[in-house]
Amino acid sequence: MMKLIVVLTVFSLLFAIQFSNADELESPSEPLAIHMKGGPGSLTPEECPKACDFRCSATSHQKPCLFYCNLCCKKCLCVPSGTYGNKEECPCYNNWKNKDGGPKCP
Repeated sequence: MMKLIVVLTVFSLLFAIQFSNADELESPSEPLAIHMKGGPGSLTPEECPKACDFRCSATSHQKPCLFYCNLCCKKCLCVPSGTYGNKEECPCYNNWKNKDGGPKCP
């Protein structure tokens, strides 16, 4: 009988782990945009400053990063996840170029 209880408990835990969704859990220290994976149109204009604060948090060029990130976010309504890279999550953000052909968005 004890073996049956242990087996059922293990299967219950495995079942719960299998169907739990870790993306729905939010850390209070990270903005919502990070969990939304930065897809096109995933943000509202009001959410841009918070998403850009996180995006630019690791750079030593805070002021230009925040300026261009917010500019790009307001146009594209998305910010890639993380503090660097992941621009493929946001094609508009990724493909907007400056006059020299370099990336406009950080």
